[in-house]
Amino acid sequence: MPLTPTVDPALRAIALAATLTCLGSTLALAQTTPSPAPASPAPASAAASEPTRTAAPRTKSADAASSTPNAAPATDKTLSTVVVTGSRISRIGSEGPSPVTVLKGEDLDRLGYRNVSDALSGLTQNTGFTQGEDFGNTFTPAANAISLRGLGPNHTLVLVNGRRVADYPSPYNGSVNFVNIANIPSALIDRIETLSGGASAIYGSDAIAGVVNIVLKRHVDGVTLNLRAGASQQGGGENARAQLTGGFEAGALSGVYGVELSGRQPIWSRQRDFMADTTLQGAAPSVVIGRRDASSGRYLAPTDGCDAGSGLFQGSTSAYSSRSGVYCGSGRTSPSFWTTQTGNRSVQAAGALTYALGNGLELFAEGQFGWAHTENNTRGPSWTSQAAGLGYFRNANTGLLETWTRRFSPEEIGDIDRYNRIWQDSTHNVVAGVRGDLTGTWTFELSASSAYYLNKTTTPRLLASVEQLLLGPRLGTEANGTAIYAADPARLFTPLTNAEFDSVLGKSRGRNNSWNQQVSASASGEWLKLPAGPLRAAVVAEAGTQGLTNVTDPRLGQGVFYNTTEGTNIRGTRDRFAVGAELNAPITRQLTATVAGRYDRYHFDGRNEGKTTYNAGLEFRPVDSLLLRAQHATSFRAPDMNYVFAPETRGYYSSSTDYYRCAQSGVPLAQCDFVNVSPGFNFVRTGGDLKSERGRSWGLGTVWQPTSSFDASLDLWKVRINDLVTDLDADQVLRNEADCRTGKQEATSPVCVDAISRVTRNPDNALVRPGEVTLVRVNPINAARESTWGFDLGARYSWTLQDWGRWTLDVKYTQVQDYRYQQSSGDRDYNQVGTTDFTDWRNKLNANLTWKVGAWTHTLAAQRNSKIPQADEEGYLPAYWNFNGSTQWQVSRRTSVSLTVNNLFNKIRKDSTSSWPYYPVGYYFPYGRQGWIELDHRF
Repeated sequence: MPLTPTVDPALRAIALAATLTCLGSTLALAQTTPSPAPASPAPASAAASEPTRTAAPRTKSADAASSTPNAAPATDKTLSTVVVTGSRISRIGSEGPSPVTVLKGEDLDRLGYRNVSDALSGLTQNTGFTQGEDFGNTFTPAANAISLRGLGPNHTLVLVNGRRVADYPSPYNGSVNFVNIANIPSALIDRIETLSGGASAIYGSDAIAGVVNIVLKRHVDGVTLNLRAGASQQGGGENARAQLTGGFEAGALSGVYGVELSGRQPIWSRQRDFMADTTLQGAAPSVVIGRRDASSGRYLAPTDGCDAGSGLFQGSTSAYSSRSGVYCGSGRTSPSFWTTQTGNRSVQAAGALTYALGNGLELFAEGQFGWAHTENNTRGPSWTSQAAGLGYFRNANTGLLETWTRRFSPEEIGDIDRYNRIWQDSTHNVVAGVRGDLTGTWTFELSASSAYYLNKTTTPRLLASVEQLLLGPRLGTEANGTAIYAADPARLFTPLTNAEFDSVLGKSRGRNNSWNQQVSASASGEWLKLPAGPLRAAVVAEAGTQGLTNVTDPRLGQGVFYNTTEGTNIRGTRDRFAVGAELNAPITRQLTATVAGRYDRYHFDGRNEGKTTYNAGLEFRPVDSLLLRAQHATSFRAPDMNYVFAPETRGYYSSSTDYYRCAQSGVPLAQCDFVNVSPGFNFVRTGGDLKSERGRSWGLGTVWQPTSSFDASLDLWKVRINDLVTDLDADQVLRNEADCRTGKQEATSPVCVDAISRVTRNPDNALVRPGEVTLVRVNPINAARESTWGFDLGARYSWTLQDWGRWTLDVKYTQVQDYRYQQSSGDRDYNQVGTTDFTDWRNKLNANLTWKVGAWTHTLAAQRNSKIPQADEEGYLPAYWNFNGSTQWQVSRRTSVSLTVNNLFNKIRKDSTSSWPYYPVGYYFPYGRQGWIELDHRF
């Protein structure tokens, strides 16, 4: 459903109807009526560049319609009718009151992106930090998300062909629902359009920060085979991809299809030297085998000086004398198992069929199907005696209260990947309907769609029998609940055989699924003739249902597995009904107004809740080469289904800081041993009665295009959310608790009473882990407000040099000027940007230079990300540059070969203030230089 002209004149009858898709999710869906020439590329600002602004002035918007770089600029007479992203109404050209960024499908490889999610994450508007498949220790390592304007992944609406898809079944960070962008294939992608800013009046709930629409191709000539293979220079990440795309026409029936097969090996942290051994960075070796006197807290010396276990962890295990005694340790415990990039295998398929009925009507069907297998590892198997109980036992052989600890090595378990976690995903998105002419100027569409996401998880776990394997049979229990064993220390210090480990290895399984089903009716066309042009209108009515289930293994917490708690099953559905309308009115030849309104009603959990939103925009052209635009919109978001239907959720944070113990230690936070400890504290989240979020956004901008070879834009934006649904900030709870316990805040104040009640600690005189946080209690709340504003800059310039071909420079820049968050209306209201409280990117810059000469096309792409706080929160990591490069050789009219290199200078971002793995996890990847070679052939 392209923004730009297509080649098939027979599709004229459905030009506008294709833009009005089910459930208010249409985003820049269009068909046009050009002459029978090759399909034109995106608007002028998209020519030979990466993400582009489609809101160029009217008389220049078709300058790139020619496929030849030296073509003469088109005039108004050649412009085709298209639909502007962010609107349901067909317009002339690509103008609109809100800026739109376009990334063409063919540019994904050219700009050095590894996949679709890599490209979306690289958008300058994506300033927010997100966890994903490359984060490692996360709830959703098989999925990726984006955070436009830093407002979180649940505030960006992601569409495929303008239609909603099913959410990822497991919540992001254990909290919010989102769309997974990690399994979107590039085989049939025509372009990716991003509208930043509130758009609920057009698309309904979720579109507070913006909308991402992934548009698949509607027409393909012939059959094309694409093969790609690559790897990382420093090892790991070997990958391969095969794509087959094609199209056909058989009388009234036509269609397109695409299939993509891909595979990727994981990258293990041990494959990167700076994190392959924690002792090389000055850290003490981790405990491999440890035996403590629980009463004194001191280690009891190994019976054989660790000789029996010296071959564990690649021969790195040896006796280590700590302040608490001697234990057997190694710096390779975590690096041996941790994957910094997941392994993945997937099969993706997509297709579309249309059948012309005549008289301007056609039947259509579209489908996307996917299967993915993802594996990762964040830590190897480990065991602590009586971990589910007191943490220690009475050793009848010694009379002591003892705590035994064991980390199992690759040599003991066999293949390292035996302890990988596995995610198996199956997805489908299908739609069918009819569309065509209502009158000479009005078109319609009736459609029904279904989206489904199934996620099966397999998690390796130690069986409860590991206790008996290492301690022997339980002899009894003391009056206070202490277990009694006649435990032989030689058993602890003797490595397990593969068969012994097999006897205590089990697997738990979970099943999560989500769905989204909907029907819609829509129409658009010219309503009235006004002096300055036609008044265009669009209307839509839609209804749908969505739901999710999270089913955990019933054996958890039942004594089958070692140290597990009972899982929580989640089930829920909600229904939605919506009606909306939009008007586009040319007030004068230079001034155009757009107004949209929409009413959405949700029914869930016994509640009926309705919201009305509106959108108003102006476009003013004092001269043909200059566009001034402004827009204001309201938006809303119904509470995430996970918040509504999860009565209680248990999990752990990726890292946590114990501010109270740091204060007790008397050392600065930067030197405290309890800062950013990973994995972090356990938490339990309980549900709550939540209101829908209410958002407002504003935009003010200009686009200047004096010639077809140059354009520039500046857009100011602001987004505000009231009643933000979010978790109570656990880090702030821990800060408050520390201040309250140390007397910085009045212990009897409501804040202190609440904070102290939420943090559970072991007693200071506990035999095991005295004073340690064992649980943080949080719950979702409606925070008072969150707001942010800033500006986007863009420029493109193309020129031709005699004998040196065509050159194009494209630059995008986003600056966050202000970010504020207030949990309660009485909290301090201040701009966090410029302080270490602001943990997202303050600014991002993308620039790429393309040189096309003869049969060769060369591209150099650069990205600059702003400084971010160090792990110790005492300073900043400076701004970071990354460069990608690609070269394509058009061997013949049908065949091309290309080479792409990601991270040309082989730079890896490190953070000397952090603990292992010593880099800013989630912000940057530790992969180093990666490269691919690609063959493309059209039959």
